Amino acid sequence: MSEDARAAARERVIESMEQSAEVYGLSRSAGRVYGVLYFAADPRSIPELVEETGYAKSTVSNVTRTLTRLGLVHRRSSEGGGRRVRFEAEPDVWFILQDVFGQYIRRELQTTLRAVERAEAQLPEGDSRERERIRQLESTYEDLQEIVQLASGYSAAELREALESYDG
Repeated sequence: MSEDARAAARERVIESMEQSAEVYGLSRSAGRVYGVLYFAADPRSIPELVEETGYAKSTVSNVTRTLTRLGLVHRRSSEGGGRRVRFEAEPDVWFILQDVFGQYIRRELQTTLRAVERAEAQLPEGDSRERERIRQLESTYEDLQEIVQLASGYSAAELREALESYDG
């Protein structure tokens, strides 16, 4: 495969990471910085990321701080004890889905479940049809919370094995 073909393939994946970042409430720049780091052979400094992404230093600095806080990127000291901090991507995408994005899903489920519970409490006593519909919704969200909690404790291979053994 030529270097041009490799670069095009990398760019396609990085663009996808930009779009995914937006879906999960992050900026496109966070997706691009993560993607550049994901494909980097070695950790990158902020000036190197500025050069590779074309973003302003302040943008890269803010993005690396956010990505580090989320566990998507890890800070590394420069070789030889230098002061320049370097960054590398968390390569385990399953970890990212479990830990980071699982937090977003859990928070969304909790918010929706609280709203459903408040709605049920506001219903007049005689409104059994609406109450039953809300209870069904509440039960579904409670099940989803349990599924997310269970799934976050297993590796992808363990989940696959469990599902395959259940399926028969």
